[in-house]
Amino acid sequence: MRWRMLALLFLARIGLGFQFQTVASVGDDLVVAFGLDYAGLGVLIGLFMAPGLFLAIPAGYWGRFVSDRIMVVIGLGALALGGLVSSVATDSWAIGLGRVFAGAGFLFTTLYFTKMVADWFEGREIATAMSILVMSWPFGIAMGQVGHAWLAQAYGWPVPFQVASSYCLLAALGVFVFYRPPHALSSAKGGSGAGLTGREWRLVLCAASAWGVFNAAYVTYLSFGPKVLEELGQSTIAAAGIVSIGSWLMILSGAACGQIVDRFGGRNVVLTICMSGAILSLLLLGVQGAGLGASVLFGLIGMAPAGVIMAMAGQAMRAEVRAFGMGVFFTVYYAIMLVTPPIAGAILDATGHARGPIWLAILLFALVVPLGLAFRHYKTAPFPHAARTPG
Repeated sequence: MRWRMLALLFLARIGLGFQFQTVASVGDDLVVAFGLDYAGLGVLIGLFMAPGLFLAIPAGYWGRFVSDRIMVVIGLGALALGGLVSSVATDSWAIGLGRVFAGAGFLFTTLYFTKMVADWFEGREIATAMSILVMSWPFGIAMGQVGHAWLAQAYGWPVPFQVASSYCLLAALGVFVFYRPPHALSSAKGGSGAGLTGREWRLVLCAASAWGVFNAAYVTYLSFGPKVLEELGQSTIAAAGIVSIGSWLMILSGAACGQIVDRFGGRNVVLTICMSGAILSLLLLGVQGAGLGASVLFGLIGMAPAGVIMAMAGQAMRAEVRAFGMGVFFTVYYAIMLVTPPIAGAILDATGHARGPIWLAILLFALVVPLGLAFRHYKTAPFPHAARTPG
């Protein structure tokens, strides 16, 4: 049953990446239509993350009283609404408003998708399950990188928003009809007063920071990697296609990486190898003729540990405080994701070269390893009245 539920959540969660990618894919059209600079475009991309900074902890608290399924359905509905609002915008502020609506939906769905999988797979194959779940995000982004660019050229920039909204509505219907919670948790609702321990706070903050910088680097790559290739002579469609290859490949490499860590351990060794691969791939991206190889390396190695990092969130806290703990986790994540795109856009405006934001992505990827080491330290350090557990 748990694998069927995971498949359902994977298909539904594709809509998150599909909706997120809309602005990045039609960014040049928006620059022309609304007179934006690239810092402004970065703000529109980052607004998708803004609601999470304020809603993540309340959303985790509300989960004590509302079922996970309903929270996800509400979130997917908000994602659909946000895309529709952006699609009918006549000014850039209206696109921003739509992004805020969609971002609120992204917060609810991301938090509770993660909790659902942690509930179903606690203590068994959690790195593999989280790897599969988080690969739905790049799957949706890769769909958008190719599909949105084509739709925008053929039918205009509003259509990608509308298509992504339609997918989110179908996903909401699927979750509402077919999702069931684990039997052990089906009657566990009610306002528990349990809170995070000091150890759990430290673990959550390490895991959240690692997940935040990892994803901020990935989004920077998605947003500005194609422009690096365009500066080297690629067409817009070709550049988007080359960059999307990494997102497609990480769907397979992520599941494999989760299996390796579940079977053999060595999470921080894996993180070190993979982050080295990510940095090397970004360095190669700006080399003439190396774009395809860089994208393949990025997808096969650099982004492979996404689920391994996300699994740290499930391992950081007890089941009875997981909803609230996920709220804390995503508050930190959203804070990092909110500020990174405008900074990356400002770097592009200041330098005039797309390689500037790529250096920011390199720095962010490099931060993942020390955060993983800190997580292991706090996980294995002895605490009063707490058993010593492996990292």
